[in-house]
Amino acid sequence: MQPLEGTTVLAIEQAVAVPYATRLLADLGARVIKVERPDGGDFARGYDTACGTVSSYFAWVNLGKESITLDLKHPDGRAVLDRLIERADVVLCNLSPAAAGRLGLTADALRAERPGLIVGELSGYGEQGPYAGRKAYDALIQSEAGLIELTGEGEVTGRAGISVADIAAGVQLHAAVLAALLRKGRTGEGATLRLTLLEALAEWMHQPMLYATGTGTVPPRTGAHHASIAPYGPFRCGDGQSVHLAVQNDGQWRRLCAVTGQPELAEDPRFTTVACRVAARSELHAELQPAFDRTSAAELLAALDAADVPAARTRTVLDLAEHPQLEVRRRWAEVPVPDNGTVRMLRPPVDDSGSAWTPGTVPDLGEHNGLVLDWLGYHPEEINNLRQTGVI
Repeated sequence: MQPLEGTTVLAIEQAVAVPYATRLLADLGARVIKVERPDGGDFARGYDTACGTVSSYFAWVNLGKESITLDLKHPDGRAVLDRLIERADVVLCNLSPAAAGRLGLTADALRAERPGLIVGELSGYGEQGPYAGRKAYDALIQSEAGLIELTGEGEVTGRAGISVADIAAGVQLHAAVLAALLRKGRTGEGATLRLTLLEALAEWMHQPMLYATGTGTVPPRTGAHHASIAPYGPFRCGDGQSVHLAVQNDGQWRRLCAVTGQPELAEDPRFTTVACRVAARSELHAELQPAFDRTSAAELLAALDAADVPAARTRTVLDLAEHPQLEVRRRWAEVPVPDNGTVRMLRPPVDDSGSAWTPGTVPDLGEHNGLVLDWLGYHPEEINNLRQTGVI
């Protein structure tokens, strides 16, 4: 039995943040019913066509869910939604605060009817304050939280290569729902969970913010190299491949010097401490690079492993799909997608000795209309009428 088996989650969601939270709940065995618009559904379906007829984003964050289409502005559509709310244990929503208010789907409204309900609301910036009405997409939040200004090299800034604000919010909402379910099991009390994309990413920005406010200095942009440790970053080898070093202390530094055949560098006053090596980063890199030029990445990694110097191969995203460690640990599963094909996706990263995960499917738009409506007690003729009137 999976941990959340028997728990029903109603997901009034789109894009990435809340869908990621509900995908994590589905991985734990929750029944997640995703409500989508009849005219196209979640707009993330069409970001690309990498996974059959749906996008890579949609396949990633909607695995294992059931999709029902509903026109929430139609009285009959709202009646279906009300039945779903009555049967749900958890309702998660990332409509804008204004849209949720117009539809009567705020946490306050829902819990006034059902105090024991767990309701999660995600917004960009919250309902109050000067930013309450602003659009909040992942890159905009990265910019507002200072992450883009921190990322890049020299004068060039860059956004993180993944939707880190959405992921931060999804992970934290998922954890909050689990805590609320645990509390409800003990006390019977429901919960209102509210979070914003800005505050979710601001939490992850704590360390550089504390460093900057405590020292008066913003960490410099150093590309893939560490701002306050050296040598810590990727170095190109003679075969054109790169090895990422992570030398964090003086013992590792001395062993690296032995590997490169430069033991004298360990005693060079320019490089004797971490702080010295950071201050003389350019000189340090210039001293090390000729040794890397004389070897291949595989040879260098083997020597570093033997000497207990932390390092990794710098891989591409395509390389990740063929990573030997993931292959040996059997982390892959074939997942059905809407075009009747399959996509190779990763299993959840946590193995649970008490339950077994089996892959669900990535739902087609409205694929589960009949199943869900039947579960709610609708008769076949009523379901057909809802189809004919465009409610579903």
